[in-house]
Amino acid sequence: MNPVSVFPARVAVKTIFFLNGFAHANYYSRLPRIQDLYNIGDATIGIVLLSTAVGAMLAMPFSGWLIIRNGSRKIGLFSVYMYCGLVPFIALCPGLISLIGVFFLLGVSSGMLDVAMNAQAVMIEQKYGKPIMTSFHAFFSIGMALGAFTASLFSELGTDLLTHLAIITALDLVVIFIAQSYFLHDKPEKKQTEEPAFRVPSGALVGVGIIALCSMLGEGAMADWSTNYMENFAKASMSLAPVGLAAFATAMTIGRLFGDRARLKYGDKRLIVICGLIASGGLALAILFVNPIMVIIGFFIVGIGLATIVPIAYSIAGNAKGLPPGVGIAMVTTVGYSGFFFGPPLMGFLSDLVTLRFALLLVLLLFLVMTVLGARYKSE
Repeated sequence: MNPVSVFPARVAVKTIFFLNGFAHANYYSRLPRIQDLYNIGDATIGIVLLSTAVGAMLAMPFSGWLIIRNGSRKIGLFSVYMYCGLVPFIALCPGLISLIGVFFLLGVSSGMLDVAMNAQAVMIEQKYGKPIMTSFHAFFSIGMALGAFTASLFSELGTDLLTHLAIITALDLVVIFIAQSYFLHDKPEKKQTEEPAFRVPSGALVGVGIIALCSMLGEGAMADWSTNYMENFAKASMSLAPVGLAAFATAMTIGRLFGDRARLKYGDKRLIVICGLIASGGLALAILFVNPIMVIIGFFIVGIGLATIVPIAYSIAGNAKGLPPGVGIAMVTTVGYSGFFFGPPLMGFLSDLVTLRFALLLVLLLFLVMTVLGARYKSE
């Protein structure tokens, strides 16, 4: 197929990546307000975030199986409508138990969405015949950055949480409705429907998954705890605090816009090592020098470092020999996203024990582990 003919699909799938990041940053940037609304501390919000992790980890291993039988288009559309539609209910829960339930369903839908939209991206990359995966993830980062700035604006205006989340959800749903017509139709052939519902990852994919786990835990820590860190440790104002997340997401965007070129120039293995060292240096800076400007700079450097690692992991998994894209991606996301989802609640528990600042040392250690594994990685 001519790449020009799939360009509308490329734009549509990038739009979904954008909306995923945009919605995520909008409600996670208001995490302190969610805590105020329900009168809960760091440990309790850690349990709420853990419910998201459980939902995602239950959904991801079977997402590849669902895609085999239904196509990534159907699963992607179902999950993105579900995910965005749930966001306003964060502010409508009568109590903690229902809040946990909403975050659990957000985890289920986001887990399915991540596998489905990356399966679409891999198919489009295959049509182009060259690395373009990083460009899709750049739009997730753009969404994160604009979502964080949007949350900062709503916070500055004093908008209540429900109004804020309802407005961004309405916008998301309109855009999804327009984009859905351009997704690739990929209902598999009948012979593929006899595949098992779950597969154990191969040795090489486990290694890729662990690298992704370390990176995603760092992304999760930045997405979920950067605003708290800015407010409570760097003593940033309420309106300045979300800028830490915005700086991180902006850096991720810059790194991912140039990531495909970097992959061609340096190769995946070398690039993982370089990026791991950069991310480690940025987080060390934010931990050592606790003032708003230095923390923002540190988070920006972390974003540059992490930008290409997950797209590399997804591209390797989606192009694994003998596996449909959805299955390979489901394998890696099951391992990798355990860091993205379980990391933030773990950070909540640790922050209650040793403060959030020292809890970030765990993230720094995992960045170093990621760097070592990248240096030792060998493809099958």
